[in-house]
Amino acid sequence: MNDGWPTINNMIWNLTHRLGIVDILDIIIMAVIFYEVLILLRRTRSSALLKGLFLMVLIVMLSSLLGLTSLNWLMTTILNNGAVVLLILFQPEIRKGLEKMGRSNLLGRGKRSAKDGDETERITSEIIQTMLDLSHRRVGALICFEGRTGLQDYIDTGTRVDAEISAPLLENIFEPNTPLHDGAVMIRGTRVEAAACILPLTEASGVSRELGTRHRAGIGLSEYTDATVLIVSEETGTMSMARGGVLRRPLEEKDLREILSGIYQPESSWISSFIKSLRREREEAEA
Repeated sequence: MNDGWPTINNMIWNLTHRLGIVDILDIIIMAVIFYEVLILLRRTRSSALLKGLFLMVLIVMLSSLLGLTSLNWLMTTILNNGAVVLLILFQPEIRKGLEKMGRSNLLGRGKRSAKDGDETERITSEIIQTMLDLSHRRVGALICFEGRTGLQDYIDTGTRVDAEISAPLLENIFEPNTPLHDGAVMIRGTRVEAAACILPLTEASGVSRELGTRHRAGIGLSEYTDATVLIVSEETGTMSMARGGVLRRPLEEKDLREILSGIYQPESSWISSFIKSLRREREEAEA
């Protein structure tokens, strides 16, 4: 116990007297890395493993402070020799993170933006009409909008379309008992790239059992990429959106318009989204 306090005092003294600009930058970078890792592992099976790892680190610290030599030696040995084991346990999440880094468009070229305001309004109207019509008829649909993370791997799993976005085209694709209805439609910018595409299913444990394969596929793609996925339930006709591994439902027409405006007008999306979220919260509070 007495050996632990000098270590803590020395650490506090170093933080208060030797902390420089480089140290602050180092701390910020590490904090960002830990934050991204936590976001990557949230709602996955590996989150329990991560909690166990933190618990082991806590035991090492407490055993050192309390002078429990044998326990400290055992836990320290496990941690020091467990790097390979951790790589194996977290292999799916590490692969997912590397895929995100490799596919990201670091230059930020605006592939999503429409050419002008009229084109943006036309595309928005066509997609909203499609979603509302399919929802009314309870026809299942899965529409994916490519963001900065490329979706070419998933596009290659489907049938090439390469056509302008239009409500008749999209509704015909998802019409039951047609060749392309089972799968996802991929949209890149202002064009429908492919249909009947295969998506990865989410492995998150917190997904409701009421959700079927279509919703799990939409959430799965949004976990691996920054794509926005619109979903229509075949059972209930409910419209949903998956983004960042989170499912938002149910959606109304105004919600669809807000989502599509953020996709095709990304230059001011964060400001408009913030203002619209405040407006929506105020309307819900008044209601």
